[in-house]
Amino acid sequence: MDRLPIIYVRGYAGATSGIDTQVDDPFYGFNNGATHVRVGGDGDPMFYQFEGPMLRLMIDEQYQLLVHGDQHAFLEDAPSGSLPAATLWVYRFYDQAATTFVPQPHQGVLQRLYTGLHHRVSAPGFDIETAAAGLYDLIDLVLRKTSADKVILIAHSMGGLVVRCMMQKICLLPDTRDPDPGKHHDRRPAKDLISKFFTYGTPHGGISFDVGALNWAEQAFGPAGSDIFSPPKMYGYLTKGATFGDVPDPGSGWDPQVIPETIFPAEDVFCLIGTDPQDYGLSRVVVGPKSDGLVRIEHAYVRGANRAYVHKSHSGSYGEVNSEEGYQNLRRFLFGRWKVELAFDGLPAYPANMDQLPETDRWAIWQADMRLAVRGLPVVMSEQQAAHWCPIQLNDELQRLGDTPDHPVPLVRTFLRQPPAGTDDDPDSRAHGGRARYSLALRVYEVDERGGSFRFAEHLEQVPDWSDALIVDVGPNDTGTGLQAWLAWNSQVSGQINAFDPITNGLPEEQRHPVELTRVNSNWQCHADFPETARALPILGPAARLTITITDRDAALPAGD
Repeated sequence: MDRLPIIYVRGYAGATSGIDTQVDDPFYGFNNGATHVRVGGDGDPMFYQFEGPMLRLMIDEQYQLLVHGDQHAFLEDAPSGSLPAATLWVYRFYDQAATTFVPQPHQGVLQRLYTGLHHRVSAPGFDIETAAAGLYDLIDLVLRKTSADKVILIAHSMGGLVVRCMMQKICLLPDTRDPDPGKHHDRRPAKDLISKFFTYGTPHGGISFDVGALNWAEQAFGPAGSDIFSPPKMYGYLTKGATFGDVPDPGSGWDPQVIPETIFPAEDVFCLIGTDPQDYGLSRVVVGPKSDGLVRIEHAYVRGANRAYVHKSHSGSYGEVNSEEGYQNLRRFLFGRWKVELAFDGLPAYPANMDQLPETDRWAIWQADMRLAVRGLPVVMSEQQAAHWCPIQLNDELQRLGDTPDHPVPLVRTFLRQPPAGTDDDPDSRAHGGRARYSLALRVYEVDERGGSFRFAEHLEQVPDWSDALIVDVGPNDTGTGLQAWLAWNSQVSGQINAFDPITNGLPEEQRHPVELTRVNSNWQCHADFPETARALPILGPAARLTITITDRDAALPAGD
């Protein structure tokens, strides 16, 4: 898979005083790493060194960071087509709003006090549409200087909204950079500029608070430009023909979390969703627990996009950007060969008139916890748990209510890299025979809730009605013309998991055969039946199974992980 230029777009810095602090960082924070994980084997925090996402891309994917004193000036001076495509660029859109790069006027004491207060509550030098237009210009410049076809955009928080403003509005407006109106021309559409778009904790659905008065104040006053996060006001900068302050017509069905397919395909978007509010600042108190401390879980994704849930906060030492979890999802989304989707199949029909049934006849509420892990990684790739305020609501799953945090469509999606290749003389020396391994752990439990309150008479806390982990090995088939998989539930494997490769070697002799994946359009597909103990649950039923769909994104992708 070709290495394309990567452009980083940072998040909200707040008022001018915050902007002045942030511009002091040459890479706007994307170079930050971390040195802690939460709990070690003895129950204490352990030292774990994550180098930071930019450095890791330089190490793992051989990207170059070209600065030379001023990245933008260096880009402008470079001859067209002279720079390598595998390069990292930082969009420093906040520099123009900072006061530290210009001489400050002489002021008296009272003037300095007023200026200091003003800098703490306002950001007059920042405008989201101006930032979005500048991003278009930077992309155009990078493409000309590298001769790459497209770029990759990586954004944190508000940076994702800057990107979407460019995609959904700026790209649809004429390019007016030339002062001669006769030379104005249409801009290129986003899908012709961008290959992939990855967001960390972006409030795609805006930011809202548990306290209604704060939502009103955000929309009405927008201190330091924060009104750009008000969901109704997002319409103004995400819609061609609208101006900031416009709101959608009642009943229009406009949804801020939708990127129209004509603008950019959702399958090329990945949203990392944080679920840890406790490690963030005071905003967690008014945003509420079902968030990363600033952005609510249900607002942190684009509908239909790839996504992962990680127990990280919005930013800081335990934040999403400077985390191993964030980087591993980023790297595999950008460069992984195989896209893997798992979805429930064969579940029982949910009564359409459930709300009209007597309370004694209504179905119980069922939830599931999910954890996805990939062999060789020190972190969980994605996890939805009740303890993190985001379990999978299985009743909603049966009703097919659409793409929501409680009902992801599909159940989970991840990306796998091909294991390292062996020598040409010994192709079988590839690690694990060329197989990649991942596991999906599920815990299914009933929530005994009737009449709006819990009932505990028959309750056993933290004891699921069923739990297990599906272990999957996937790799090329024997002829090299397709894919095959080896499937086993952990409860069926006799012995230590990592002692068996493929995993079916831990099963009885008659069950050790691989499953040949069936070609379905451009994908490969197979099924994994739930164990009998799981199918005995009424929420799953006797026909329950997981459908596994694998897409080979680039058969010529170089090996290496």
